[in-house]
Amino acid sequence: MHKTTFNCLGLTKRIVQTLKKQQYAFPTPIQEKAIPLLIERNDLLGIAQTGTGKTAAFGLPILHHLSLEEKRPVAKSTRALILAPTRELAVQIGDALKVYGRDIPLRHTVVFGGVGQNAQVTAMRRGVDILVATPGRLLDLFNQKHIRLDFVSYFVLDEADRMLDMGFIHDVQKITALLPTERQTLLFSATMPPGVIRLANKILHNPKEVSVAPTATPVKTVEQKVIFIDREKKRSCLVKLLQEATFDRVIVFTRTKHKAGKLAEQLTKSGIKSDSLHGDKSQSARQKALDLFKSGKVSVLVATDIASRGIDVDDVTHVINYELPMVPEDYVHRIGRTARAGASGSALSLCDKSEIPHLTKIEQLIKTKIEILEGERPQSDPPERSGKISKKKRKKRKKSFKKIVNF
Repeated sequence: MHKTTFNCLGLTKRIVQTLKKQQYAFPTPIQEKAIPLLIERNDLLGIAQTGTGKTAAFGLPILHHLSLEEKRPVAKSTRALILAPTRELAVQIGDALKVYGRDIPLRHTVVFGGVGQNAQVTAMRRGVDILVATPGRLLDLFNQKHIRLDFVSYFVLDEADRMLDMGFIHDVQKITALLPTERQTLLFSATMPPGVIRLANKILHNPKEVSVAPTATPVKTVEQKVIFIDREKKRSCLVKLLQEATFDRVIVFTRTKHKAGKLAEQLTKSGIKSDSLHGDKSQSARQKALDLFKSGKVSVLVATDIASRGIDVDDVTHVINYELPMVPEDYVHRIGRTARAGASGSALSLCDKSEIPHLTKIEQLIKTKIEILEGERPQSDPPERSGKISKKKRKKRKKSFKKIVNF
């Protein structure tokens, strides 16, 4: 069966040669669909999750266009702007652009909060060809007149649904209003809630739409199992699991920042090299945790859902859901952290009685009954009782979910 190569997508020879040197042989489905459309300068609505190759899908056409335009950036300005919801994702995009554009004489930088701004201000002084930024720090530097946005020709909004969850949509709207109307705009989102649809309708002009079926992808490649267990026994069960040799590089998910930090400390005291990744940590501490995990000096990373979006680490052997997510789609995002790049992986969920409704919704979403490794599935509460509780619980869950995502 004939496979499309990067050579067939219309990219410059220099970019194709760089990809060949880096051993990128064939484009992913979203790259194959999006790159030709973007080279033709269409606006684009891309529906895709992390791990599908979307950074190259938008990054390569931007490098293509900028390398062909004989322009230099104006002081404090950027020719292309890429907005990302988290610091980790912004850094990850910046690192990818460095690899893809290593043979092209273009300047790029990354700006984000949580660190001092001096180095970022200095990097922007001469102007850059590509700026990757988180919304808050970008607006901050703009208001201080360290950045100008009137020369942006290419605008990418990545993970728009996560922007919405984290309360950044108003900042995104402010930034969009500062950009030139004549530009190419790309919006990527894993899901399309009403807020993202409204934003897409507002900022995209006659867009082409590309999507890759994301929900089934990790489900098919990840071995999934569940252990039914009392809540108070979860920690000792987790320690026992992590002491097994096969649990080599593991991401453990919790619902809250507090639980992530506390659990990582408890695991370390139990002799398991662990660190945590969550929004209350400084940027330098988060980057250090990620580097330790990537290098193998730490074998377990305890993370919250939002912080985990910046984790792009190969050879993660297991994902453990210490607490099941309240949003079933987040389960798919979580287990997608393993079985990347064709490797195999396992996902194990520790489920107590209170989490049965979350498990049921997850199984409905993935259209699969998750295999039971240990324990018995507890019976649901009787309908008359659960009906009374559900409204109160729903309100509490909505409130707590807002707290979780607001970091």
